[in-house]
Amino acid sequence: MSSANMATIGGSPESTVRKRRVDSRRTETDHVPSSADNGAGDNRDTDKETQLHPGTFWLTRVVLLRSVAFIYIVAFSVAYNQNKQLIGDNGLMPCKNYLNSVKRYVGGKIGLEALAYTPSILWFLDWSSMDANLDGMALVGMALSGFVLVTGMANMVIMVTLWVLYHSLVNIQTPAGFFLFQGLIKIRGDKCWRDLTCMDYHYETQPVPNPVSYYMHRFPWWFHRFETLSNHFIELIAPFFTFLGRRMCMVNGAIQILFQVVLIISGNLSFLNWLTIVPSLACFDDASLGFLFSRGSGAQQSVLELQKEKSAGRTPKPTKGTLIRRVVNVSLAVLIGYLSIPVVMNLFSSRQVMNTSFDPLRIVNTYGAFGSITKERTEVIFQGTLSPDPKDPGAVWEEYQFRCKPGEVSRRPCLISPYHYRLDWLMWFAAFQTYEQSEWVIHIAGRLLSNDSTVLSLLDHNPFQGRDPPKWVRGEHFIYKFSQPGSASAAQGQWWLRKRIGVYFPAVDLEGLRGYFQSRNWPHPHIPTNRD
Repeated sequence: MSSANMATIGGSPESTVRKRRVDSRRTETDHVPSSADNGAGDNRDTDKETQLHPGTFWLTRVVLLRSVAFIYIVAFSVAYNQNKQLIGDNGLMPCKNYLNSVKRYVGGKIGLEALAYTPSILWFLDWSSMDANLDGMALVGMALSGFVLVTGMANMVIMVTLWVLYHSLVNIQTPAGFFLFQGLIKIRGDKCWRDLTCMDYHYETQPVPNPVSYYMHRFPWWFHRFETLSNHFIELIAPFFTFLGRRMCMVNGAIQILFQVVLIISGNLSFLNWLTIVPSLACFDDASLGFLFSRGSGAQQSVLELQKEKSAGRTPKPTKGTLIRRVVNVSLAVLIGYLSIPVVMNLFSSRQVMNTSFDPLRIVNTYGAFGSITKERTEVIFQGTLSPDPKDPGAVWEEYQFRCKPGEVSRRPCLISPYHYRLDWLMWFAAFQTYEQSEWVIHIAGRLLSNDSTVLSLLDHNPFQGRDPPKWVRGEHFIYKFSQPGSASAAQGQWWLRKRIGVYFPAVDLEGLRGYFQSRNWPHPHIPTNRD
């Protein structure tokens, strides 16, 4: 039975049953037991009638819908709270600039070519206030996904709208699979996945560690080997359990969910792991998910009635709308199958490519996290000074702190999953690149020089709060390592130990950045009038 017949298209089990309820009640009166039939056998029959049977997926669809809606709420809330600062009118990388560059690239017109290059409804909105557009799209997405989460109901219009809204935001943002593909990415990637040493480094070097990462990093070597072997089993072997019958499919679903829960507990990987859990829920049918719904609830009763009608052979003939939905479902399946041909070819290619979309709408793509594991953690630390001479040995440099990424060594790692601080994540990538490869880092420096509230709202600590803005800002490069639990450093409250590598970018001031900003069409920050 197609998922479109209930959750994605038609609402809920209750709405499906409503049309048949009169006939069902009439049929039930023909089976009401007489007083002479009361007894143990009658109780057993009653228990059987109130138990969900395996093989149907009405409640599964409700759980899937609510799970997807939860992810959407988190994603749209991240967009609402951070998009203006990152890609808004006064953001670090304004999306208006990006859209204009695409427009010039395709010939100066907003048409099918521009829409195919960057699919987004922003093309059709008023560009005079991108902040309002970004907020409006995020708020509509939060409202629709909140409705689906609370009610467990949705239709094609709602789900397509959520997909269009989110992809419209994703496609204009700054750069930032299937389990089997994920496993192949690793086994063909970094050597440490083959010699079973990747987990020796992962907890310390992942994008944004949490407090549990600190302790799991110090687990014994044999446990890390077991983790890596388990990873290969879960991603390369367990997925095939799906095709070995109901019980083995449920085993695979349970394994995959448990695996993702461990990842959620041990690191801040945004809503990535939460989203990866969603397809695993499809391994469980109504009988296995009934415990999530209170006994006697409307959803359970509706499913029982549907199962009863099916077992009695009273399933009604498909309506015209049902037939249309089936045609749409089959057509979509054929389209996705056709689009997936290059994905499958890439899957078995010796030059496998990860994190690539194979169509403009991102309908099919390849994803594989941590194909390579960094062996050392490096961080870029922004520092500012009020000294007029940045080369003065007596200049006092004060550090900015991000919301979640490592900075001050005594600050405890944060726990934010499934929420996501995008700038913190991007700083992780910037740390093993150069500032020439991540020019937006210099844009941040310029904003810090003017105490710009837009960028500072993405940070946790501004050392110049309530004071004159810094005269100079620089980027320092450090190696970070977890302190040893129980060591003298840990006893002093230090979660991290760090060692300076050198300069990430040299000290800059606003006047010196003027030409740099103009060459990139970035708005130059205001130079305060109280400057010397």
